[in-house]
Amino acid sequence: MRPTLILITGVAAIALTACSSGSGRYSSASAPRAPVSLFATGPIYSACLQSDRKQANRAQCGCVQAVANQSLNADDQRRGVGFFKNPHSAQEVRTSNRSADERFWLRWKAYGDRAAQICR
Repeated sequence: MRPTLILITGVAAIALTACSSGSGRYSSASAPRAPVSLFATGPIYSACLQSDRKQANRAQCGCVQAVANQSLNADDQRRGVGFFKNPHSAQEVRTSNRSADERFWLRWKAYGDRAAQICR
């Protein structure tokens, strides 16, 4: 199915669900829902778009930024931007003996795992 047709079908389904009186077969809690796309802009979004990765497009970078907004504070996001510019610096943080680096790495890894799961 073409992406445009999927989008139109999804919008129509949402409009029909919103207009229903609630006396139908589904309650609002169990009604089928259209998939939600996460999108945000910020430092990770910008670094992602500027990277040379094949998957780096507006939708994908917007999704990973949205997950970052849910998972990381602003300082962690700024620090992680450096990994896009210099991937080796991620390895240095991962193998560091500093406890602050270890705590950051655990947060960054959890964020990366979550973004990989959500932003397909």
